[in-house]
Parts: sequence; structure tokens; C-alpha cells
Amino acid sequence: MSDKLTAAVLRDYTATLLPVSLTLCVNQIRRTILVDAEVKKKFDSYPDHVRNRLLDIRGLILEVAEADEVGEITEALKWGEPSYAAKKGSPIRIDWKPKNPEIFSIYFNCNTTLIETFREIYSESFQFVGNREMVFPLSEDIPISELKACISMSLRYHNIKHLPLLGA
Repeated sequence: MSDKLTAAVLRDYTATLLPVSLTLCVNQIRRTILVDAEVKKKFDSYPDHVRNRLLDIRGLILEVAEADEVGEITEALKWGEPSYAAKKGSPIRIDWKPKNPEIFSIYFNCNTTLIETFREIYSESFQFVGNREMVFPLSEDIPISELKACISMSLRYHNIKHLPLLGA
């Protein structure tokens, strides 16, 4: 396996999810991803073009978690949506809904300052809904470096919440 988890590798991995813990070794750092069979069912329920985009976001979350050395990432279904949580972070959820087929969303905990901070720093890069949601048109490119920064802040939230702009 290469030094980085790629979206293609993660797609292959998701295609074979089992309801067991799976340990991946990347960059010689051990990290356990707790796998939930319901998450696989959820990914399988999306149309192909949506599933691929959401798996790319999943890949970014896991890549950032690895780079930031946040430890174990728990993957589960929360409120019917794939959720990714680190022990010292704030959960990140991703989803697409048939009632809005042109977009998908990334959700952050509304009881944090995450979206408020993202709005202040990245108002030109992202669309926000309320105090918990970032919306992405399926037809547009995603600003990857900015999104990685947001994911990083969420996965490290409890360690950085006291910092101005969450340390950005």
C-alpha cells in the first residue's frame, strides 16, 4: 500500500466492509477503523456518482486523521448518516438526500464553534446552512486544501477549541 490512503483504495476497502474491526498500517502508524455493516449498507444505497464523491470525502477524513495522528477513528451510522469520530475531536457526518439530488452535505456538531469558524475563514470557498452544515454541489470541484483544514479542526476540536479561530 502506498504512503497515503487514496480514494480508490478506500473505495475498494468499502466494497469489502465487514462488521469487524480492521487495522490498517499506513506510514508505519497503526490506526484502527471500527467498521459498521450498516455504514456499508448506507454507502451501497447511494447512486454510483454520489457514492464515489462521498467515498472521496471519507478518504479525506481518514487521510487527515492519519496526518494529524488523532488516533482511532470510529466509523458508524449516526442519525442514518456515515459518521467519523476521533476521541479528542468532534464527529463529522456525511450524506446525500434524494430530495436534494444535486448536492451532498458534511455535518459538524452544532454545539461547537466549527461552522462559525469555517464561515469566518472560508466564506468564499464553501456554502453553509445554519450552524452545522456545509453543502457541496455534486457538479463542482471541492476546494480540497480548505476542506482538509476544516476536517482537521473537527478531528482535533477538543484540543484546539480554546484557540482563536481554532488555531487556523
